[in-house]
Amino acid sequence: MAVDPRQSRPTAQVAPPARDMPGVTGVERMAVGLSGLWLLIAVGFFLLVGIDGEGGLRFLLTLMVVFLPVAMIWVAAMALRATRVMRIEAQRLETAVDALRKAYVQQTRDAAPETSAAIAKKLDEIAATQKKTETALAMFTSTRAREAVTSRQSPGGPAHNETDQQDLALGTPAEAFAKPLSNGDFIRALNFPDTAEDEVGFAALRRALKHRPSAQLVQASQDVLTLLSQDGIYMDDLRPDMARPELWRRFAQGERGRAVAALGGVRDRTSLALTNTRMKEDAIFRDAAHHFLRLFDKGLARFEPEASDTDIQALADTRSARAFMLIGRVTGTFD
Repeated sequence: MAVDPRQSRPTAQVAPPARDMPGVTGVERMAVGLSGLWLLIAVGFFLLVGIDGEGGLRFLLTLMVVFLPVAMIWVAAMALRATRVMRIEAQRLETAVDALRKAYVQQTRDAAPETSAAIAKKLDEIAATQKKTETALAMFTSTRAREAVTSRQSPGGPAHNETDQQDLALGTPAEAFAKPLSNGDFIRALNFPDTAEDEVGFAALRRALKHRPSAQLVQASQDVLTLLSQDGIYMDDLRPDMARPELWRRFAQGERGRAVAALGGVRDRTSLALTNTRMKEDAIFRDAAHHFLRLFDKGLARFEPEASDTDIQALADTRSARAFMLIGRVTGTFD
């Protein structure tokens, strides 16, 4: 509902105007008395003593002696009156300012509930936006569970299981019959679906989960991202400094130290401090983080020989790679 600007202004009861000052105050009465007294003294002096001299000089002396003190008396009286008027006006102004201040404070208190509600709504919107990835992962997990149940209940399920058991009995791993995972699917799976409607992302994730080494890395990355989100750390909020593809290749080939220190490009101090504290205080998070670092290192070593520079750059921009940069810098992986 629109608010009338005129109604939003603070209203105050302004102090009533001061009473009109009387035309003649004690100061004026005193000035009149002193002036009359001085005139009587001056007239008596001239009548009794007189002034010798020429006519012009006598007239000038008379004016100075009679009227100059009277003028000074009235100048002092007017100054006192002006001082009193200024004091009264200052009191009126102070009263008006106090009334306006009280009205403003009252209006602020009245508007506080509406402001708090607006802030709470905004915070809820931000929280909902940040948790889109977590929601998408949860939906994917549910979809996976339903698919597993359906496959077990399908007519061809038992026969398929028997075939798998025969293969395992002969010593042939099940992964040998799976199609190789493409670099594009591997990269997209490590970035996870953006939204619940990201069908391409979910398809790549399903294919990655059928490949055991990639599935282990994806699961470890999901665990770490979920734990980080509990502290309000989301990979979409990080803007790391991107390293050159050759540095990632050197790291995948086993090089460590200052030569590859640029891989720890996360500079967000808040995220680094929260992650460092969690590593020290939370044993579960610490184990999950070290497990994720080991799997990501192995996955990068498998990925690097067949990947182009463009593929490596795309991998470095995934959510999993950002988590690797963050945790790796906290644990000293790039030192």
